[in-house]
Amino acid sequence: MSESTPTPETPARSRDFVREMVAEDVKSGKYGRPVKTRFPPEPNGYLHIGHAKSICLNFGVASEFDGGCNLRFDDTNPFTEDIKYVNAIKHDLAWLGFTPAAEFYASDYFEQLYEFAELLVSKGKAYVDSQTEEEIRTGRGTVTQAGTPSPHRDRSVAENLDLLRRMKAGEFADGAHVLRAKIDMAHPNMIMRDPLLIRIRKASHYRRGDAWCIYPLYDYAHGLSDAIEGITHSLCTLEFKDNKDIYDWLVHEVGFERPPEQTEFARLRLDYTVLSKRKLLRLVNEGHVAGWDDPRMPTIAGIRRRGVTPEGIRAFAETVGIARKDAQTELATYEHAVRNDLNMRVPRVLCVVNPLKVVLTNYPEGASEELEASYYPHDVPKTGSRMVPFSRELYIDRDDFMEDPPKKFFRLAPGREVRLRYGFFITCHEVVKDASGAIVELRCTYDPATRGGNAPDGRKVQGTIHWVSAAHALDCELRMYDKLFAVAEPDDIPEGTDFVSTLNPDSLQVVKGAKVEPSVGNDAVGTRYQFERTGYFISDPDSQPGALVFNRTVTLKDSWEKTKARG
Repeated sequence: MSESTPTPETPARSRDFVREMVAEDVKSGKYGRPVKTRFPPEPNGYLHIGHAKSICLNFGVASEFDGGCNLRFDDTNPFTEDIKYVNAIKHDLAWLGFTPAAEFYASDYFEQLYEFAELLVSKGKAYVDSQTEEEIRTGRGTVTQAGTPSPHRDRSVAENLDLLRRMKAGEFADGAHVLRAKIDMAHPNMIMRDPLLIRIRKASHYRRGDAWCIYPLYDYAHGLSDAIEGITHSLCTLEFKDNKDIYDWLVHEVGFERPPEQTEFARLRLDYTVLSKRKLLRLVNEGHVAGWDDPRMPTIAGIRRRGVTPEGIRAFAETVGIARKDAQTELATYEHAVRNDLNMRVPRVLCVVNPLKVVLTNYPEGASEELEASYYPHDVPKTGSRMVPFSRELYIDRDDFMEDPPKKFFRLAPGREVRLRYGFFITCHEVVKDASGAIVELRCTYDPATRGGNAPDGRKVQGTIHWVSAAHALDCELRMYDKLFAVAEPDDIPEGTDFVSTLNPDSLQVVKGAKVEPSVGNDAVGTRYQFERTGYFISDPDSQPGALVFNRTVTLKDSWEKTKARG
């Protein structure tokens, strides 16, 4: 990370329960080796904002305690994993600002995991089961009823080794046999009722090709991979709490000294968002979104395309913090972190979303001039300005004019004077309409003595509006992104209701014909801005000279700050 990183001696934050635990372990010398964590994604989809929280924790803890964090791909399912996901994950991790201490793949451990399997069989701690998948599932029992031992549970060590080796050799069809741990069919944790360790899958692996036809299951590979790498602290979300028993059992039975310790923390639950890979994949496959990098998606790729910065994501993770219990996080909290970050770093420019022409009748025809406009307000520790053209014909936003305004409408109206941002005072004296009665043009006068936005005679105006020069402005397309779902908790909808039915039909509004100041015309794709009085935007990869496209990152309104004030 580019920012200075806190150390255990000089913490930059109050410690959460995970960091307190790690600090105590370091102090006691519990592991006799440096702190080592890992981030272990399965390469079967794109990373999302929930992963970002875990990344910040695992890499943050490792850095703060002078240790290291590995990137390990838990790639044990040949049917769903792909190199494209590996590359996307590596790209996202680098974009977030983190560098792994080392890069590993669970598939590199297949040989060692197989040796452990033979060891477990030889110790009488595992056996080959020849029941069907349904029979095994039924035999596990229920939370109130003990399971039923497999009829193959008491096979001899010799027979189990023979069958396991023949499974490895490819002699049997998929589903013919599985390797199971031999633990306790009455265990209160159903995961411990002789869990499956290895299964037959005659499928090509994206890295190992056809070298293997048996593959370890997650519970078997995960803890042992941690142990192989010398991980000290295995930090995972609460849904893996029940898996801790099999994690500990396996690393103990194969003989690791000072094995890793699994600790669970609350996963991210964010309003108006789903973070299930299965559901996100469905959104992509069924065309509800334009792809994994659709700016409405909670994927890192989508967040990046929407214009959020890595610093904004890390600030959000810091705000949410690490807790022991799951809790819903308001979308406003996320937007506040994004907005607060962008406010301090991006330049301001003028863009009119819904243009209405203004003709300054006392400005010379054919003439133009340039006005100096600041890129940053006074409270942002950055400087810089640009020149914006000004001419007889301008565009203002239609929302900034009302023919018959109510009280407390301080923008332009007939007979009213307002300030043009960085420009002059103008007064509306005529409204031009077409045959249907729609307003097509305003005719105004300007006061040349008010250049820069101040009147030498000291008179004040209540409204300031933004504008662009009609002769110089560039056409652009604005993609106004909003919440992807119309309900706050789409994961908790009533049973029998398809979560897709709760999608927000207005999550994307495309505005064509907006007008932006010419200073942005040659900026690189991916440049971020605040369009004054409108919101934060980023130029999209679809953008090109003459056909500019901007994605709205977030609006200017900050409801989270108002919520805090009310509280």
